[in-house]
Amino acid sequence: MACETTRNEPFLPDRELHPAEIPAGVDSRAFMMRSALIGATAVITGCSPATPEQQAAWPPPAAPPVPGSKVSPDLDVVKKAKGPVMTTLEEFYKVGPGPSSSHTIGPMRITYDFYQRCTNLPADQLAKVTGLKVHLYGSLSATGKGHGTERAALAGVIGKEPATVEPEFLDSLVSKPDQTFPVTMGDKTLTVSLKDMIYDSPKGDFPHPNTMTCKLMGDDAVLYGLEYYSVGGGFIEWKGYEPAKKGPPKYPYSTMAELQKHADASKLTVAQIVMANEVAVSGKSEAEVNAFIDKIHTAMVNIVKAGLEAPPGTLPGPIKLRTKAGEVYARAKDDPFEARRAMGLVSAYALAGSEENARGHLVVTAPTSGSAGVLPALAYSVGEGGRNLPQQKIRDGLLAAASIGYLCKHNATLSGAEGGCQAEIGVASAMGAAFISQAYDFAPQVVANAAEAALQHHLGMTCDPVAGFVQLPCIERCAFGAIKAYAGFVIAINEIPAHRRVEFDTTVAAMALTAKEMNAKYKETSEGGLAVSVTLC
Repeated sequence: MACETTRNEPFLPDRELHPAEIPAGVDSRAFMMRSALIGATAVITGCSPATPEQQAAWPPPAAPPVPGSKVSPDLDVVKKAKGPVMTTLEEFYKVGPGPSSSHTIGPMRITYDFYQRCTNLPADQLAKVTGLKVHLYGSLSATGKGHGTERAALAGVIGKEPATVEPEFLDSLVSKPDQTFPVTMGDKTLTVSLKDMIYDSPKGDFPHPNTMTCKLMGDDAVLYGLEYYSVGGGFIEWKGYEPAKKGPPKYPYSTMAELQKHADASKLTVAQIVMANEVAVSGKSEAEVNAFIDKIHTAMVNIVKAGLEAPPGTLPGPIKLRTKAGEVYARAKDDPFEARRAMGLVSAYALAGSEENARGHLVVTAPTSGSAGVLPALAYSVGEGGRNLPQQKIRDGLLAAASIGYLCKHNATLSGAEGGCQAEIGVASAMGAAFISQAYDFAPQVVANAAEAALQHHLGMTCDPVAGFVQLPCIERCAFGAIKAYAGFVIAINEIPAHRRVEFDTTVAAMALTAKEMNAKYKETSEGGLAVSVTLC
Protein backbone atom coordinates (compact mmCIF):
# COMPACT_ATOMS: atom_id res chain seq x y z
CA MET A 1 0.00 0.00 0.00
CA ALA A 2 1.40 3.36 -1.03
CA CYS A 3 0.74 5.81 1.82
CA GLU A 4 2.51 7.72 4.51
CA THR A 5 2.16 5.69 7.66
CA THR A 6 3.21 5.57 11.27
CA ARG A 7 3.50 1.82 11.78
CA ASN A 8 4.82 2.06 15.32
CA GLU A 9 1.80 4.13 16.40
CA PRO A 10 -1.26 2.22 15.10
CA PHE A 11 -3.59 4.08 17.44
CA LEU A 12 -3.21 7.74 16.55
CA PRO A 13 -3.26 10.43 19.24
CA ASP A 14 -6.74 11.69 20.10
CA ARG A 15 -5.91 15.21 18.89
CA GLU A 16 -5.23 13.82 15.40
CA LEU A 17 -8.43 11.80 15.20
CA HIS A 18 -10.62 14.48 16.77
CA PRO A 19 -9.43 17.96 15.80
CA ALA A 20 -10.31 20.63 18.32
CA GLU A 21 -11.53 23.12 15.72
CA ILE A 22 -13.92 22.63 12.84
CA PRO A 23 -12.91 24.64 9.76
CA ALA A 24 -15.18 27.54 8.91
CA GLY A 25 -17.92 26.90 6.39
CA VAL A 26 -18.04 23.13 7.01
CA ASP A 27 -21.12 21.44 8.49
CA SER A 28 -20.13 20.23 11.96
CA ARG A 29 -22.03 16.93 11.88
CA ALA A 30 -20.78 16.00 8.41
CA PHE A 31 -17.23 16.99 9.41
CA MET A 32 -17.26 14.86 12.58
CA MET A 33 -18.74 11.87 10.74
CA ARG A 34 -16.07 12.17 8.09
CA SER A 35 -13.34 12.52 10.72
CA ALA A 36 -14.56 9.42 12.54
CA LEU A 37 -14.50 7.39 9.35
CA ILE A 38 -11.00 8.60 8.51
CA GLY A 39 -9.81 7.74 11.99
CA ALA A 40 -11.20 4.23 11.77
CA THR A 41 -9.55 3.76 8.40
CA ALA A 42 -6.27 4.93 9.86
CA VAL A 43 -6.42 2.30 12.58
CA ILE A 44 -7.21 -0.47 10.10
CA THR A 45 -4.71 0.48 7.41
CA GLY A 46 -1.98 2.25 9.34
CA CYS A 47 -2.32 5.31 7.10
CA SER A 48 -2.20 8.75 8.71
CA PRO A 49 -5.37 10.81 8.26
CA ALA A 50 -5.43 14.02 6.30
CA THR A 51 -4.94 17.25 8.20
CA PRO A 52 -7.99 19.37 9.07
CA GLU A 53 -6.94 21.88 6.40
CA GLN A 54 -6.84 19.12 3.77
CA GLN A 55 -10.20 17.75 4.90
CA ALA A 56 -11.78 21.19 4.72
CA ALA A 57 -10.70 21.48 1.09
CA TRP A 58 -12.57 18.31 0.13
CA PRO A 59 -15.94 18.69 -1.60
CA PRO A 60 -18.94 18.63 0.76
CA PRO A 61 -20.72 15.28 1.22
CA ALA A 62 -23.74 14.58 -0.92
CA ALA A 63 -27.05 15.66 0.54
CA PRO A 64 -28.88 12.77 2.22
CA PRO A 65 -31.65 11.19 0.18
CA VAL A 66 -35.10 12.57 0.76
CA PRO A 67 -36.88 10.35 3.30
CA GLY A 68 -39.49 8.09 1.97
CA SER A 69 -42.96 8.25 0.72
CA LYS A 70 -45.67 10.21 2.46
CA VAL A 71 -49.32 9.32 2.92
CA SER A 72 -52.17 11.75 2.45
CA PRO A 73 -54.01 12.70 5.68
CA ASP A 74 -57.23 12.50 3.66
CA LEU A 75 -57.08 8.70 3.43
CA ASP A 76 -59.47 6.85 5.73
CA VAL A 77 -56.66 4.58 6.88
CA VAL A 78 -55.09 7.72 8.39
CA LYS A 79 -58.32 9.25 9.70
CA LYS A 80 -59.27 6.06 11.55
CA ALA A 81 -56.42 6.63 14.00
CA LYS A 82 -58.55 9.41 15.53
CA GLY A 83 -61.32 7.07 16.73
CA PRO A 84 -61.72 3.56 18.14
CA VAL A 85 -60.71 0.43 16.26
CA MET A 86 -63.57 -0.54 13.91
CA THR A 87 -61.87 -3.21 11.77
CA THR A 88 -63.64 -6.56 11.54
CA LEU A 89 -62.25 -10.05 11.11
CA GLU A 90 -63.60 -10.46 7.57
CA GLU A 91 -61.87 -7.24 6.57
CA PHE A 92 -58.63 -8.28 8.20
CA TYR A 93 -58.15 -11.98 7.46
CA LYS A 94 -58.57 -12.24 3.69
CA VAL A 95 -57.97 -15.21 1.40
CA GLY A 96 -56.36 -14.40 -1.92
CA PRO A 97 -53.50 -15.19 -4.28
CA GLY A 98 -49.90 -14.39 -3.42
CA PRO A 99 -47.40 -13.00 -3.49
CA SER A 100 -48.52 -9.63 -2.04
CA SER A 101 -51.63 -8.32 -0.33
CA SER A 102 -50.92 -4.74 -1.36
CA HIS A 103 -49.58 -5.53 -4.84
CA THR A 104 -51.76 -8.52 -5.77
CA ILE A 105 -54.91 -8.83 -3.65
CA GLY A 106 -55.43 -5.06 -3.35
CA PRO A 107 -55.12 -4.33 -7.09
CA MET A 108 -57.43 -7.24 -7.93
CA ARG A 109 -60.02 -5.94 -5.47
CA ILE A 110 -59.62 -2.46 -6.96
CA THR A 111 -60.17 -3.45 -10.58
CA TYR A 112 -63.03 -5.75 -9.62
CA ASP A 113 -64.64 -2.82 -7.80
CA PHE A 114 -64.12 -0.60 -10.85
CA TYR A 115 -65.61 -3.26 -13.13
CA GLN A 116 -68.71 -3.46 -10.93
CA ARG A 117 -69.09 0.33 -10.96
CA CYS A 118 -68.77 0.43 -14.75
CA THR A 119 -71.54 -2.13 -15.26
CA ASN A 120 -73.90 0.23 -13.41
CA LEU A 121 -73.18 3.28 -15.58
CA PRO A 122 -75.97 4.70 -17.81
CA ALA A 123 -76.48 2.89 -21.11
CA ASP A 124 -75.77 6.01 -23.19
CA GLN A 125 -72.40 6.41 -21.49
CA LEU A 126 -71.49 2.74 -21.97
CA ALA A 127 -72.41 2.98 -25.63
CA LYS A 128 -69.43 5.30 -26.19
CA VAL A 129 -66.88 2.99 -24.54
CA THR A 130 -63.98 1.78 -26.66
CA GLY A 131 -61.48 0.59 -24.07
CA LEU A 132 -60.34 0.30 -20.46
CA LYS A 133 -56.96 1.28 -19.01
CA VAL A 134 -55.36 0.71 -15.60
CA HIS A 135 -52.32 2.79 -14.60
CA LEU A 136 -50.01 1.68 -11.78
CA TYR A 137 -47.94 4.22 -9.84
CA GLY A 138 -45.38 4.37 -7.04
CA SER A 139 -44.40 1.07 -5.49
CA LEU A 140 -46.99 -0.73 -7.60
CA SER A 141 -45.03 0.39 -10.65
CA ALA A 142 -41.56 -0.12 -9.13
CA THR A 143 -42.04 -3.74 -8.03
CA GLY A 144 -45.34 -4.72 -9.63
CA LYS A 145 -43.84 -7.04 -12.23
CA GLY A 146 -42.26 -9.18 -9.54
CA HIS A 147 -45.57 -9.25 -7.66
CA GLY A 148 -47.70 -10.06 -10.70
CA THR A 149 -49.65 -6.83 -10.21
CA GLU A 150 -50.63 -6.51 -13.87
CA ARG A 151 -52.00 -10.07 -13.87
CA ALA A 152 -54.00 -9.46 -10.70
CA ALA A 153 -55.37 -6.19 -12.09
CA LEU A 154 -56.44 -7.87 -15.31
CA ALA A 155 -58.14 -10.67 -13.36
CA GLY A 156 -60.25 -8.14 -11.46
CA VAL A 157 -61.21 -6.32 -14.65
CA ILE A 158 -62.68 -9.50 -16.13
CA GLY A 159 -64.68 -10.22 -12.99
CA LYS A 160 -62.46 -12.46 -10.86
CA GLU A 161 -62.16 -12.00 -7.07
CA PRO A 162 -59.15 -12.78 -4.84
CA ALA A 163 -60.81 -15.48 -2.72
CA THR A 164 -62.00 -17.52 -5.70
CA VAL A 165 -59.55 -16.81 -8.53
CA GLU A 166 -57.79 -19.89 -9.82
CA PRO A 167 -53.99 -19.65 -9.38
CA GLU A 168 -53.73 -21.57 -12.66
CA PHE A 169 -55.43 -18.68 -14.44
CA LEU A 170 -52.86 -16.20 -13.11
CA ASP A 171 -50.05 -18.61 -14.06
CA SER A 172 -51.45 -18.86 -17.61
CA LEU A 173 -50.93 -15.12 -18.03
CA VAL A 174 -47.20 -15.68 -17.54
CA SER A 175 -46.90 -18.42 -20.14
CA LYS A 176 -49.39 -16.78 -22.54
CA PRO A 177 -49.16 -13.01 -21.97
CA ASP A 178 -50.90 -12.10 -25.25
CA GLN A 179 -54.27 -13.57 -24.27
CA THR A 180 -57.31 -11.32 -24.70
CA PHE A 181 -60.54 -11.45 -22.73
CA PRO A 182 -64.05 -10.12 -23.37
CA VAL A 183 -65.58 -7.74 -20.84
CA THR A 184 -69.30 -7.06 -21.16
CA MET A 185 -70.71 -3.73 -19.99
CA GLY A 186 -74.35 -3.23 -20.88
CA ASP A 187 -74.73 -3.90 -24.59
CA LYS A 188 -71.02 -3.28 -25.19
CA THR A 189 -68.31 -5.93 -25.16
CA LEU A 190 -64.70 -4.80 -24.80
CA THR A 191 -61.52 -6.79 -25.36
CA VAL A 192 -58.84 -6.38 -22.67
CA SER A 193 -55.36 -7.79 -22.18
CA LEU A 194 -52.21 -7.28 -20.13
CA LYS A 195 -51.31 -4.43 -22.49
CA ASP A 196 -54.12 -2.41 -20.90
CA MET A 197 -52.44 -2.71 -17.49
CA ILE A 198 -49.83 0.07 -17.66
CA TYR A 199 -46.78 0.47 -15.43
CA ASP A 200 -46.68 4.23 -15.06
CA SER A 201 -44.40 6.50 -13.02
CA PRO A 202 -42.74 4.89 -9.96
CA LYS A 203 -41.95 8.29 -8.47
CA GLY A 204 -44.23 11.23 -7.77
CA ASP A 205 -46.34 13.05 -5.22
CA PHE A 206 -49.03 10.40 -4.78
CA PRO A 207 -51.64 10.23 -2.00
CA HIS A 208 -50.28 6.76 -1.15
CA PRO A 209 -47.21 4.83 -2.36
CA ASN A 210 -49.59 2.25 -3.85
CA THR A 211 -51.73 4.45 -6.11
CA MET A 212 -53.49 3.33 -9.27
CA THR A 213 -56.09 4.76 -11.64
CA CYS A 214 -58.77 2.96 -13.62
CA LYS A 215 -60.22 4.61 -16.71
CA LEU A 216 -63.07 3.78 -19.05
CA MET A 217 -62.12 5.22 -22.43
CA GLY A 218 -64.08 6.54 -25.38
CA ASP A 219 -61.35 6.73 -27.99
CA ASP A 220 -58.84 9.16 -26.39
CA ALA A 221 -61.33 10.67 -23.91
CA VAL A 222 -61.84 9.44 -20.35
CA LEU A 223 -65.56 8.67 -19.98
CA TYR A 224 -65.28 7.54 -16.36
CA GLY A 225 -62.28 7.18 -14.07
CA LEU A 226 -61.38 6.70 -10.44
CA GLU A 227 -58.17 6.91 -8.42
CA TYR A 228 -57.58 4.06 -5.98
CA TYR A 229 -55.12 3.25 -3.19
CA SER A 230 -53.97 -0.19 -2.01
CA VAL A 231 -53.21 0.77 1.58
CA GLY A 232 -51.78 -2.52 2.87
CA GLY A 233 -53.04 -5.92 3.98
CA GLY A 234 -55.42 -6.09 1.01
CA PHE A 235 -57.35 -3.03 2.23
CA ILE A 236 -58.32 -0.57 -0.48
CA GLU A 237 -59.64 2.99 -0.71
CA TRP A 238 -60.48 5.40 -3.49
CA LYS A 239 -60.75 9.13 -3.98
CA GLY A 240 -63.79 10.27 -1.99
CA TYR A 241 -63.93 6.99 -0.06
CA GLU A 242 -66.44 6.80 2.77
CA PRO A 243 -66.30 3.73 5.02
CA ALA A 244 -69.40 1.59 5.45
CA LYS A 245 -71.55 2.29 8.47
CA LYS A 246 -70.93 -0.08 11.35
CA GLY A 247 -72.26 -0.60 14.83
CA PRO A 248 -70.44 0.96 17.80
CA PRO A 249 -67.97 -1.34 19.58
CA LYS A 250 -69.03 -2.62 22.99
CA TYR A 251 -65.54 -1.97 24.39
CA PRO A 252 -64.10 0.94 22.37
CA TYR A 253 -60.31 1.07 22.28
CA SER A 254 -57.65 2.67 20.12
CA THR A 255 -54.62 1.57 22.15
CA MET A 256 -53.52 -1.57 23.94
CA ALA A 257 -53.72 0.34 27.23
CA GLU A 258 -57.42 0.98 26.62
CA LEU A 259 -58.03 -2.63 25.62
CA GLN A 260 -56.30 -3.86 28.77
CA LYS A 261 -58.31 -1.43 30.90
CA HIS A 262 -61.55 -2.92 29.56
CA ALA A 263 -60.24 -6.44 30.10
CA ASP A 264 -59.20 -5.75 33.68
CA ALA A 265 -62.40 -3.90 34.58
CA SER A 266 -64.66 -6.57 33.11
CA LYS A 267 -62.41 -9.52 34.01
CA LEU A 268 -62.29 -10.60 30.37
CA THR A 269 -59.54 -11.97 28.13
CA VAL A 270 -58.24 -10.15 25.07
CA ALA A 271 -60.10 -12.69 22.92
CA GLN A 272 -63.38 -12.02 24.72
CA ILE A 273 -63.02 -8.25 24.22
CA VAL A 274 -62.36 -8.72 20.51
CA MET A 275 -65.29 -11.13 20.13
CA ALA A 276 -67.69 -8.77 21.89
CA ASN A 277 -66.63 -5.91 19.63
CA GLU A 278 -66.84 -8.09 16.52
CA VAL A 279 -70.45 -8.96 17.30
CA ALA A 280 -71.32 -5.33 18.04
CA VAL A 281 -69.54 -3.80 15.03
CA SER A 282 -70.37 -6.42 12.37
CA GLY A 283 -73.86 -7.38 13.56
CA LYS A 284 -72.99 -11.08 13.32
CA SER A 285 -73.61 -13.68 16.02
CA GLU A 286 -70.81 -15.40 17.93
CA ALA A 287 -71.58 -18.60 16.04
CA GLU A 288 -71.18 -16.79 12.70
CA VAL A 289 -67.93 -15.22 13.83
CA ASN A 290 -66.59 -18.59 15.00
CA ALA A 291 -67.56 -20.16 11.68
CA PHE A 292 -65.52 -17.53 9.85
CA ILE A 293 -62.54 -18.03 12.18
CA ASP A 294 -62.71 -21.79 11.57
CA LYS A 295 -62.75 -21.19 7.81
CA ILE A 296 -59.65 -19.00 8.08
CA HIS A 297 -57.90 -21.53 10.32
CA THR A 298 -58.67 -24.33 7.88
CA ALA A 299 -57.23 -22.24 5.05
CA MET A 300 -54.04 -21.62 7.08
CA VAL A 301 -53.63 -25.34 7.81
CA ASN A 302 -54.16 -26.25 4.15
CA ILE A 303 -51.61 -23.65 3.07
CA VAL A 304 -48.94 -25.12 5.35
CA LYS A 305 -49.73 -28.68 4.28
CA ALA A 306 -49.63 -27.77 0.61
CA GLY A 307 -46.24 -26.11 1.06
CA LEU A 308 -44.80 -29.11 2.93
CA GLU A 309 -46.10 -31.57 0.35
CA ALA A 310 -44.99 -29.60 -2.72
CA PRO A 311 -42.12 -31.31 -4.55
CA PRO A 312 -38.76 -29.52 -4.47
CA GLY A 313 -38.42 -27.04 -7.27
CA THR A 314 -37.48 -23.57 -8.37
CA LEU A 315 -39.75 -20.61 -7.77
CA PRO A 316 -40.81 -18.46 -10.73
CA GLY A 317 -38.73 -15.42 -11.63
CA PRO A 318 -35.10 -14.44 -12.22
CA ILE A 319 -33.78 -15.30 -8.75
CA LYS A 320 -34.04 -19.05 -9.43
CA LEU A 321 -34.63 -19.67 -5.73
CA ARG A 322 -34.96 -23.31 -4.73
CA THR A 323 -37.75 -24.30 -2.36
CA LYS A 324 -36.78 -26.06 0.85
CA ALA A 325 -39.77 -26.27 3.20
CA GLY A 326 -40.21 -30.00 2.62
CA GLU A 327 -36.51 -30.72 3.07
CA VAL A 328 -36.28 -28.68 6.28
CA TYR A 329 -39.38 -30.47 7.61
CA ALA A 330 -38.07 -33.95 6.77
CA ARG A 331 -34.80 -33.33 8.59
CA ALA A 332 -36.24 -31.39 11.51
CA LYS A 333 -38.84 -33.99 12.49
CA ASP A 334 -36.08 -36.56 13.02
CA ASP A 335 -33.82 -34.27 15.05
CA PRO A 336 -33.00 -36.04 18.37
CA PHE A 337 -32.88 -32.76 20.31
CA GLU A 338 -36.38 -31.61 21.26
CA ALA A 339 -35.75 -27.85 21.34
CA ARG A 340 -33.94 -27.92 18.01
CA ARG A 341 -36.63 -30.15 16.53
CA ALA A 342 -39.35 -27.71 17.61
CA MET A 343 -37.55 -24.74 16.08
CA GLY A 344 -36.94 -26.68 12.89
CA LEU A 345 -40.57 -27.69 12.54
CA VAL A 346 -41.93 -24.18 13.14
CA SER A 347 -39.41 -22.85 10.61
CA ALA A 348 -40.47 -25.49 8.08
CA TYR A 349 -44.15 -24.60 8.56
CA ALA A 350 -43.40 -20.90 7.99
CA LEU A 351 -41.27 -21.63 4.92
CA ALA A 352 -44.10 -23.80 3.56
CA GLY A 353 -46.68 -21.03 3.84
CA SER A 354 -44.35 -18.41 2.44
CA GLU A 355 -43.29 -20.59 -0.49
CA GLU A 356 -46.97 -21.09 -1.33
CA ASN A 357 -47.29 -17.33 -1.38
CA ALA A 358 -44.27 -17.00 -3.67
CA ARG A 359 -45.87 -19.52 -6.04
CA GLY A 360 -48.89 -17.23 -6.30
CA HIS A 361 -51.16 -19.74 -4.60
CA LEU A 362 -53.95 -18.79 -2.19
CA VAL A 363 -52.86 -17.51 1.22
CA VAL A 364 -54.39 -15.65 4.17
CA THR A 365 -53.41 -12.05 4.88
CA ALA A 366 -52.11 -12.11 8.46
CA PRO A 367 -51.60 -9.22 8.27
CA THR A 368 -50.23 -9.31 4.69
CA SER A 369 -49.44 -11.89 2.03
CA GLY A 370 -45.71 -11.22 2.27
CA SER A 371 -45.86 -12.21 5.94
CA ALA A 372 -48.41 -14.98 5.42
CA GLY A 373 -46.04 -17.73 6.52
CA VAL A 374 -45.83 -16.58 10.15
CA LEU A 375 -49.27 -16.99 11.75
CA PRO A 376 -50.23 -20.17 9.83
CA ALA A 377 -46.99 -21.76 11.04
CA LEU A 378 -47.85 -20.98 14.65
CA ALA A 379 -51.48 -22.03 14.27
CA TYR A 380 -50.37 -25.34 12.78
CA SER A 381 -47.72 -25.84 15.47
CA VAL A 382 -50.19 -25.54 18.35
CA GLY A 383 -52.82 -27.52 16.43
CA GLU A 384 -52.52 -30.72 14.45
CA GLY A 385 -48.87 -30.08 13.59
CA GLY A 386 -47.80 -30.12 17.23
CA ARG A 387 -49.67 -29.53 20.50
CA ASN A 388 -53.20 -30.39 19.33
CA LEU A 389 -54.87 -27.62 21.33
CA PRO A 390 -58.68 -27.58 21.25
CA GLN A 391 -60.27 -25.59 18.42
CA GLN A 392 -61.67 -23.00 20.84
CA LYS A 393 -58.15 -22.17 22.03
CA ILE A 394 -57.06 -21.61 18.44
CA ARG A 395 -60.10 -19.38 17.86
CA ASP A 396 -59.17 -17.34 20.92
CA GLY A 397 -55.60 -17.05 19.68
CA LEU A 398 -56.70 -15.77 16.27
CA LEU A 399 -58.96 -13.20 17.92
CA ALA A 400 -56.08 -11.93 20.09
CA ALA A 401 -53.76 -11.89 17.07
CA ALA A 402 -56.30 -9.80 15.18
CA SER A 403 -56.34 -7.20 17.96
CA ILE A 404 -52.58 -6.70 17.51
CA GLY A 405 -52.97 -6.31 13.77
CA TYR A 406 -55.86 -3.89 14.28
CA LEU A 407 -53.81 -1.68 16.59
CA CYS A 408 -50.80 -1.64 14.28
CA LYS A 409 -53.02 -0.73 11.32
CA HIS A 410 -54.84 1.87 13.43
CA ASN A 411 -51.77 3.62 14.83
CA ALA A 412 -49.03 2.84 12.31
CA THR A 413 -49.25 0.82 9.08
CA LEU A 414 -49.39 -2.69 7.63
CA SER A 415 -47.93 -1.61 4.30
CA GLY A 416 -44.37 -2.46 3.28
CA ALA A 417 -44.54 0.41 0.78
CA GLU A 418 -45.31 2.76 3.65
CA GLY A 419 -43.33 1.33 6.56
CA GLY A 420 -40.87 -1.29 5.34
CA CYS A 421 -40.89 -4.93 6.42
CA GLN A 422 -41.31 -4.03 10.09
CA ALA A 423 -44.94 -3.34 9.13
CA GLU A 424 -45.34 -6.81 7.65
CA ILE A 425 -43.09 -9.43 9.27
CA GLY A 426 -42.81 -7.35 12.46
CA VAL A 427 -46.57 -7.10 12.89
CA ALA A 428 -47.05 -10.75 11.91
CA SER A 429 -44.54 -11.81 14.56
CA ALA A 430 -46.28 -9.65 17.19
CA MET A 431 -49.61 -11.16 16.18
CA GLY A 432 -48.06 -14.61 16.48
CA ALA A 433 -46.76 -13.93 19.99
CA ALA A 434 -50.21 -12.74 21.06
CA PHE A 435 -51.78 -15.79 19.38
CA ILE A 436 -49.66 -18.26 21.36
CA SER A 437 -50.10 -16.36 24.64
CA GLN A 438 -53.88 -16.27 24.31
CA ALA A 439 -54.14 -19.86 23.09
CA TYR A 440 -52.41 -20.94 26.30
CA ASP A 441 -54.77 -18.77 28.42
CA PHE A 442 -52.29 -16.19 29.64
CA ALA A 443 -53.48 -12.85 31.01
CA PRO A 444 -53.96 -9.72 28.87
CA GLN A 445 -50.73 -8.18 30.21
CA VAL A 446 -48.75 -11.21 29.09
CA VAL A 447 -50.43 -11.12 25.65
CA ALA A 448 -49.45 -7.46 25.31
CA ASN A 449 -45.89 -8.04 26.56
CA ALA A 450 -45.29 -10.95 24.20
CA ALA A 451 -46.53 -8.93 21.22
CA GLU A 452 -44.42 -5.94 22.24
CA ALA A 453 -41.26 -8.03 22.50
CA ALA A 454 -41.77 -9.57 19.06
CA LEU A 455 -42.53 -6.23 17.42
CA GLN A 456 -39.72 -4.34 19.14
CA HIS A 457 -37.09 -6.61 17.67
CA HIS A 458 -38.29 -6.01 14.13
CA LEU A 459 -38.17 -2.22 14.32
CA GLY A 460 -36.35 -0.73 11.36
CA MET A 461 -36.60 -3.83 9.18
CA THR A 462 -36.52 -2.76 5.55
CA CYS A 463 -38.56 -4.08 2.63
CA ASP A 464 -35.98 -4.76 -0.08
CA PRO A 465 -37.22 -7.66 -2.23
CA VAL A 466 -34.62 -8.81 -4.74
CA ALA A 467 -35.82 -8.18 -8.32
CA GLY A 468 -39.18 -7.15 -6.89
CA PHE A 469 -40.14 -10.76 -6.13
CA VAL A 470 -41.51 -11.79 -2.72
CA GLN A 471 -38.86 -14.47 -2.29
CA LEU A 472 -35.52 -13.15 -1.11
CA PRO A 473 -35.35 -12.22 1.78
CA CYS A 474 -39.12 -12.54 2.29
CA ILE A 475 -39.51 -16.32 2.59
CA GLU A 476 -36.92 -16.90 5.30
CA ARG A 477 -38.08 -13.77 7.11
CA CYS A 478 -41.36 -15.55 7.75
CA ALA A 479 -39.47 -18.34 9.51
CA PHE A 480 -37.54 -15.86 11.64
CA GLY A 481 -40.76 -13.99 12.39
CA ALA A 482 -42.36 -17.19 13.68
CA ILE A 483 -39.34 -18.04 15.85
CA LYS A 484 -39.24 -14.50 17.26
CA ALA A 485 -42.93 -14.82 18.10
CA TYR A 486 -42.12 -17.86 20.21
CA ALA A 487 -39.19 -16.00 21.79
CA GLY A 488 -41.48 -13.10 22.68
CA PHE A 489 -43.97 -15.52 24.19
CA VAL A 490 -41.35 -17.40 26.23
CA ILE A 491 -39.85 -14.19 27.60
CA ALA A 492 -43.29 -12.80 28.48
CA ILE A 493 -44.43 -15.85 30.43
CA ASN A 494 -41.18 -16.07 32.40
CA GLU A 495 -40.68 -12.42 33.31
CA ILE A 496 -42.64 -10.49 35.93
CA PRO A 497 -45.31 -8.93 33.66
CA ALA A 498 -45.54 -5.62 35.51
CA HIS A 499 -41.77 -5.12 35.24
CA ARG A 500 -41.72 -4.87 31.45
CA ARG A 501 -40.16 -1.49 30.72
CA VAL A 502 -41.57 -0.83 27.24
CA GLU A 503 -45.30 -0.93 26.54
CA PHE A 504 -46.86 -2.23 23.34
CA ASP A 505 -48.30 1.18 22.43
CA THR A 506 -44.84 2.76 22.74
CA THR A 507 -43.36 0.26 20.30
CA VAL A 508 -46.19 0.79 17.82
CA ALA A 509 -45.53 4.53 18.01
CA ALA A 510 -41.84 3.82 17.38
CA MET A 511 -42.74 1.75 14.33
CA ALA A 512 -44.89 4.58 12.97
CA LEU A 513 -42.07 7.08 13.50
CA THR A 514 -39.52 4.77 11.91
CA ALA A 515 -41.86 4.30 8.94
CA LYS A 516 -42.08 8.05 8.41
CA GLU A 517 -38.33 8.55 8.59
CA MET A 518 -37.31 5.47 6.57
CA ASN A 519 -35.85 6.22 3.16
CA ALA A 520 -38.15 5.34 0.26
CA LYS A 521 -35.47 3.00 -1.13
CA TYR A 522 -36.33 0.58 1.66
CA LYS A 523 -40.09 0.65 1.19
CA GLU A 524 -40.86 -2.05 -1.36
CA THR A 525 -39.17 -0.29 -4.26
CA SER A 526 -36.25 -2.74 -4.75
CA GLU A 527 -33.88 0.24 -4.86
CA GLY A 528 -31.81 -0.52 -1.76
CA GLY A 529 -30.48 -3.18 0.60
CA LEU A 530 -30.40 -6.75 -0.65
CA ALA A 531 -32.24 -5.72 -3.80
CA VAL A 532 -29.12 -3.93 -5.04
CA SER A 533 -26.52 -6.06 -3.25
CA VAL A 534 -27.49 -9.46 -4.62
CA THR A 535 -26.17 -10.19 -8.12
CA LEU A 536 -28.46 -12.25 -10.34
CA CYS A 537 -26.76 -14.38 -12.98
